[in-house]
Amino acid sequence: MSTAPLRLGTRGSPLALWQANYIADKLRPVAAPRAVELVLIETHGDRDQASALSAMGGFGVFTKAIQSALLDGRADVAVHSLKDLPTIPEPQLELVAVPARGPTGDAFVSRKHKRFDDLPRGATVGTSSLRRRAQVLNRRPDLNLLDLRGNVDTRLRKLDEQNLDAIILAEAGLVRLGLADRITEILDAGWMLPAVGQGAIGLECRTDDAETKSLVTQLRCPDTLARVQAERAMLYALGGGCLVPIGTTSKVLDGVLTVRGAVLSTDGKRRIVATHSGLASAPLALGQELAAMLLAEGANEVL
Repeated sequence: MSTAPLRLGTRGSPLALWQANYIADKLRPVAAPRAVELVLIETHGDRDQASALSAMGGFGVFTKAIQSALLDGRADVAVHSLKDLPTIPEPQLELVAVPARGPTGDAFVSRKHKRFDDLPRGATVGTSSLRRRAQVLNRRPDLNLLDLRGNVDTRLRKLDEQNLDAIILAEAGLVRLGLADRITEILDAGWMLPAVGQGAIGLECRTDDAETKSLVTQLRCPDTLARVQAERAMLYALGGGCLVPIGTTSKVLDGVLTVRGAVLSTDGKRRIVATHSGLASAPLALGQELAAMLLAEGANEVL
């Protein structure tokens, strides 16, 4: 058995560090007497804070560099915001565990308006996400959308400095950073469907590293894993990266997994929605079947 420290590869943003420290605290009793350390890695998405995410190719801008650190042995475990992790598998790497999921919602943050529906005609709303943009335009085509990059603190600062009417951020990030008091409203998931894997942390290891995998597996939450596997299988079957306007909600109740998916055109004018249920023990098939339902409804034209 190895006595070397267990090294967790992570981005250096405040939210990424919160997530990595949270995982480190969970792994320490499991890995003892081995130490657990963080290895900070700068990703392409961290270096380029100016470009729109949609202009950066989308696949792995926040994850590829961390995966490279795993592959070349600088890290033993990659800690990802699961919504950033491409669904195309990386040979030699394996998504080993997903701990219990955090909040999945999208948060409306405003100093001027109590609710999204209170926004006046032509109000300016900041978001970096094509998914949020398309769903906002589907509901309110009159709004002015501004591309907003940067970490959570940066975006909150831009809300004030640029005198925006509102911004939309992931609920989980605000809660994890102790900024839940900044949330004005959690948007109704009936129309603002979260991203695939939103609120979940993905733990990736080298496929051939049996010792690390056996430690990390102990952090698995079976219900969360089933939900995100189905969501990711749907996204993969639709051929979408994290930059296609695709949203999803999921739940597990008494062994039954229910997933709802939506595909939108980037201008929000077209929206295709479907819901599918099945055994939580067969999440991949369920996700693929949901994708087939969406395609049958015309999602391929939108994609």
